Amino acid sequence: MQEDRTPIIIGSDHAAYQLKEKLRAYLTETCGIQVDDAGTRSEASVDYPDFGIRVAEAVSKGKFERGILICGTGIGMSMVANKFPHVRAALCNDLFSAVMSKRHNNANILVMGGRVIGDILATEILNAWLETPFDGGRHQLRLEKFDSMGCG
Repeated sequence: MQEDRTPIIIGSDHAAYQLKEKLRAYLTETCGIQVDDAGTRSEASVDYPDFGIRVAEAVSKGKFERGILICGTGIGMSMVANKFPHVRAALCNDLFSAVMSKRHNNANILVMGGRVIGDILATEILNAWLETPFDGGRHQLRLEKFDSMGCG
């Protein structure tokens, strides 16, 4: 695990509540990373945008450098999060996507599908995302284009 211990904000809907709880515990207990839990707090049905908005807004405003969102497929959460300025939310249900989302896109929100992947793979994806550095260089120029559009 890398030395970056900056706090993370995490949120999920009811479909991914159990996975959120496991990842939250892993981050705090194993990685020593402070985690702000934006909810949900149970498996009772909720509207995923409410939790996507909480996490994405906190990252967008600079309250957190990075966040994690989880819903059933991850699609809805990634769509919500990427509406916010300075947010680069990447849906990663495999290791390669997690690595490349950081290496080339400097993703600041990791999104996963709780009904798509299991606990072990989710933890491996999370580790890959946390440990992978941003390459910068030509990729930084591309991110600057994103920012100039007001959408990233």
